[in-house]
Amino acid sequence: MESLLEKSVSKINSVQMNFIRGLADEIDWRPRLLGIKGPRGVGKTTLILQHLKKHFGNDDSAAYISLDNLWFSRNNLEDFIDWFVKRGGKHLFIDEIHKYPLWAQILKNTYDDYPDLQVVFTGSSMLEILNSRADLSRRAVVYTMQGLSFREYLNINSNFNIPVYTLDDVLKNHRQISEETLKKLRPLKYFDTYLKSGYFPFYNELPEHYYYKIEEVINMVLELELPLMRNLEMSYITKIKQILQIIAESVPFIPNVSKLSERVGINRNTFLSYLFYLAEAKMTLNIYKDVSGITKLQKPDKIYLENTNMIYALCPKQANVGNLRETFFVNQMAYANKVEYVDRGDFKVNGKYIFEIGGKSKNSDQIKNVENSYIVSDEIEYGTGNKIPLWQFGLMY
Repeated sequence: MESLLEKSVSKINSVQMNFIRGLADEIDWRPRLLGIKGPRGVGKTTLILQHLKKHFGNDDSAAYISLDNLWFSRNNLEDFIDWFVKRGGKHLFIDEIHKYPLWAQILKNTYDDYPDLQVVFTGSSMLEILNSRADLSRRAVVYTMQGLSFREYLNINSNFNIPVYTLDDVLKNHRQISEETLKKLRPLKYFDTYLKSGYFPFYNELPEHYYYKIEEVINMVLELELPLMRNLEMSYITKIKQILQIIAESVPFIPNVSKLSERVGINRNTFLSYLFYLAEAKMTLNIYKDVSGITKLQKPDKIYLENTNMIYALCPKQANVGNLRETFFVNQMAYANKVEYVDRGDFKVNGKYIFEIGGKSKNSDQIKNVENSYIVSDEIEYGTGNKIPLWQFGLMY
């Protein structure tokens, strides 16, 4: 057990503090049971190690453990928690909680049995707090993390601190936002690079291996997390990868469920369930005409990969510009807003605003006379009227 604490100190001391994600300031770190969930590779581990380093340093009352560690294949998490508390532990940060059997029950018991211990845990996007066997919804506060926003990417690669803007800010003041941003930098200089290789925080670690690491993330989710957490049959993994490839190459992807389920070789309901699980795992973004009460057997109206970098990882030579633009818009917008499919225009947001996505010459013919409608245009620095630059929708977190 001492060896785990030694590794904790080493991890905390070695984490870099030059850039800290905006989510660190949004999180209320006070609850006794606090969760951070999100897809692989978005920086959950770095986030909690930075918090430990900033607020606890080498204080023995706080520690980090990862359930990836082989020690937990031979020893019990419950025993470690009991030992840690008895030696004065007050704050335990547990990484990859979903890797441990009966994790929800253990968290519940820990919360109830050790009232002076705070537990912060990270896990897969598929963690179910409400529907787990031990209902943690009354005990745990859970935040969701995703990859870098375009705003965060700009701030990392410049000496400026571009602020977060709300959707209302962008709709009402996009001209002013352009003016303020362009005083500092030229966003279009960075935009294409971000779409290709700026979403995952590890983009600047051995850039030549970036897409290989994204493929590793995809494989880990499909081959380990989905079978473990959603009972995905291993025999279908190759077929599911083919579906992701099709989505990556599409313009964008409007699913024909009957044909696809036949192609994959499984029945329609099982196939729809798998599409739902892919969205849960943050492999895809599934768009529905009505997002209220979505079930796993409901057919999505459109499907995108979760982010544009995955498109380049799966089909670098065939990335469709329309698919890239829409994927970027949905990915950045859906972080704090409700995005739905709509018959006129491309998307409805928050049940009110209609958006049509396109290039710099895109006009409003398709949404003419549609109330609260906007053109979102790529390749422009400034907008006019209801025409707004696409890159501004990446400044919302």
